[in-house]
Amino acid sequence: MNENSSLSIQASYIRGGTSKGVFFALDDLPAFAVEPGEARDSLLLRVVGSPDPYGKHTDGMGGATSSTSKVVIISPSNRIDCDLNYLFGQVAIDRPKIDWSGNCGNLSAAVAGFGISRGMLDPGKIPRNGFCEVRIWQENISKVIVAKVPIVNGLVQEDGGFELDGVAFPAAEILLDFVDPGDDSAGSVFPSGSVLDKLEVPGHGEYRVTLINSGIPTVFLHAQDLGYSGTELQDDINSDLKALEKFENIRKKASIAMGLVSDQNAAAELQHTPKIAMVSAPKEYISSSGKKIGMHDVDVMVRAFSMGKLHHAMMGTAAVAIASAAAIPGTVISECLVGGPKSELTFGHPSGILKVGAEAERTAKGWVVNKVSMSRSARLIMEGQVKVPGAHFSSLLESANK
Repeated sequence: MNENSSLSIQASYIRGGTSKGVFFALDDLPAFAVEPGEARDSLLLRVVGSPDPYGKHTDGMGGATSSTSKVVIISPSNRIDCDLNYLFGQVAIDRPKIDWSGNCGNLSAAVAGFGISRGMLDPGKIPRNGFCEVRIWQENISKVIVAKVPIVNGLVQEDGGFELDGVAFPAAEILLDFVDPGDDSAGSVFPSGSVLDKLEVPGHGEYRVTLINSGIPTVFLHAQDLGYSGTELQDDINSDLKALEKFENIRKKASIAMGLVSDQNAAAELQHTPKIAMVSAPKEYISSSGKKIGMHDVDVMVRAFSMGKLHHAMMGTAAVAIASAAAIPGTVISECLVGGPKSELTFGHPSGILKVGAEAERTAKGWVVNKVSMSRSARLIMEGQVKVPGAHFSSLLESANK
């Protein structure tokens, strides 16, 4: 390879839910990046444009937010119970780090369509018209996601009238089931074994929290305990550096309490998990789009943080955690629900509302979640060749070709 030439890789830029990411078929990656490790991360960081000390991703495909700094690798699954393998990476903006520790629930909505369009499924599974059910193996967390994708004339249908708050335009509805989404290896989705805990955060005090690992490790707190109403939008918090520092300290302390890391230094490195969410009873508010949300339009209010900032809508994996905690009595979420726990609910977030449902049951060992369901949408925005400077990877290419 000429040092001045670019390395070209087949890629797609896709919106899934309220997120966007760069999607790759595993077989399209250069030989040096097929296996996980430093070489692959180096390539994907350059694709996204990280690290960027200016926080803009001007020289890459990233959008410089937690919702748009993402990469996905898809391949046909070798599991007899699944059609596709799905690996997700959350790319840090200001540091050379990709976090592979969790899933992206929003981008989960785009995986099946990508696999179908790239010929990764048995053609016999794809109807001429109707819904194609695709079983996805989520490699980061070793869980199954079932997607039902609309098909018209044998092709993935993207146009439709389904409206998803946080997305400007309507699209076709995609149904998602997150099967057995919780980490219940110890018998319960609650790492401590309790639906309610007290979390001591030095310099900030003690908080009543629910620590749950379903969809993604998540910490729920009462908004009023943090000095908020629960109706806040991004600008109300993301411009307040002291508030962001407080939430990050809570996140790091919770990550230790949940057994995700052993100390504060490790917690600082693991930015993607756990998620922090503050909860309140229903209130009237104006969403970020200017839409009025009435207190009777929602069952509960949730504001969640991702990668150190208040999210503009709601992470799909956090929505799984919300649905799970709402179905179980005694959690911070269920305490805010009128009438107690609900297996189906609508919650308010900064961009609007979202409906979710969960099937949870109490076993002899503790609470488990069998399934969480929700609707999302997805759209292919661009496909073609993404390019990175060849000089950065010429030695890796030469080594892989020997």
